[in-house]
Amino acid sequence: MTRSALIAALAILAVAPAAQAHEVWVERDASGPARIYLGEPAEAMPEGGDPEFAKLKAPRLMPAAHAPQIRKVGYIEVAVPAGDVRLIDDSVFDPWGEEGKKEVVIYYARAGRSETRAALPMEIVPVSPNADSFVLLRDGKPLPAAKLTVISPDKWSKVMATDAQGRVAVPLKEKGRYILSASHEQKGDLSLGKAKVATIYHISTLTFVRD
Repeated sequence: MTRSALIAALAILAVAPAAQAHEVWVERDASGPARIYLGEPAEAMPEGGDPEFAKLKAPRLMPAAHAPQIRKVGYIEVAVPAGDVRLIDDSVFDPWGEEGKKEVVIYYARAGRSETRAALPMEIVPVSPNADSFVLLRDGKPLPAAKLTVISPDKWSKVMATDAQGRVAVPLKEKGRYILSASHEQKGDLSLGKAKVATIYHISTLTFVRD
């Protein structure tokens, strides 16, 4: 293997763990602006932000926000209307892997648990406004036996599983911001934009504050 080919192979190997370990999530305090992060939410944010943060360039809010996205240290800030905040980003990491076996990740994120409807292709939705029980939906259908990680305000984390109806009851032990995350692996003859891929990792997060 030539030196350039070895460097390219090592770069691909580096992208795969980063893409699968990282998540996109949104934080919002009351009716203030949304703060959009890329990183590992169970870990303390490195000083200056996550090393991969530069790859978070233009997450798409749903519905679209006309306010500018302002880059801060470690997050993007944007003014948004009242209510729950949602976004999608399928361009953080380029597809990686061999031709015919390429993989890619799509991130979905939501802040707030006041609405019981899903608006993203994959979303963690409260069963009632501000409930502690949630349903994981993929294209509007519940995902049973799916792993869901709960991260508490003090970074305590617990892996749970949805039931046969895609539901899970989350133990809320303290006040503060919680982050829920779940992933779903899709395989087949797939495409994302102009890229042909064999695997798409759908990674969804929900954040909310327990008062």
